[in-house]
Amino acid sequence: MSERVRVSITNGVADVRLNRPDKMNALDDAMFRGILEAGARLKDDASVRAAVLSGEGRAFCAGLDFSSFGAMAGDADASAQDRGASDTGSKGGDRAARGLLAPTGSPANRAQYAAWVWQEIPVPVIAAVHGVAYGGGLQIALGADIRIVAPDARLSVMEIKWGLVPDMAGTQTLRHLVRLDVAKELAFTGRVVSGTEAAALGLATQVSATPLEAALEMAREIASKSPHAVRASKRLFNETRLGGLADGFKLEESLQRGLIGSPNQVEAVRANLQKRQPDFRDPD
Repeated sequence: MSERVRVSITNGVADVRLNRPDKMNALDDAMFRGILEAGARLKDDASVRAAVLSGEGRAFCAGLDFSSFGAMAGDADASAQDRGASDTGSKGGDRAARGLLAPTGSPANRAQYAAWVWQEIPVPVIAAVHGVAYGGGLQIALGADIRIVAPDARLSVMEIKWGLVPDMAGTQTLRHLVRLDVAKELAFTGRVVSGTEAAALGLATQVSATPLEAALEMAREIASKSPHAVRASKRLFNETRLGGLADGFKLEESLQRGLIGSPNQVEAVRANLQKRQPDFRDPD
């Protein structure tokens, strides 16, 4: 596992830390690789029941390492083919040129996947945001299922400052969290909002003076529930977000039928009736 991202797992809760505090956890190639490695590990670990994503030091993540912009500006006269860019010549193309290619079978490039992978992890992911979450850093936070932010945190869809669009899955996550006009305003202006305003807008789930502690507490609460039911709930909400009503009803019924009478569901009932803590099994 990369030193850029540290992962520890205790009692089913994965504590994932972006670990480049001297650069406010800015995204460089090593950080991207570390995030993807952490995501792959959590996707395959059946013992994990919830995950908390945070940043070490003064910030959650300040976005793309500024030196990457300098490299991009220096290559401005290079052809799109030489840079590995699309015909629009975006920041995503620059990442592709540095070997950050799309994961096999995913429609996302690796920069997009660094934000989207948290949606593909089958357990709930809670982002604990303090300091700044700018640009790509904000988009990584938006990929989590829940965001707990400090009231004085500073968040921004900052790509417009550099003449770019949000290209780390932000357009796919932001529009499901806030009104479309709000999403556009944030993307068009790049203005910085506080954690308090972020919660009011829908960018954040809740505000806490101690977001990491609050996120870990919530993760421990989730980890105490039936892991099969929690995973089924995340899958149900994610897969029906863009589908039709009939498909949503069908999947809801199918997942529920699979849970009824299963060992963990029976254990949940018994534990409640016996007024004790349940002893759930990890998914296979």
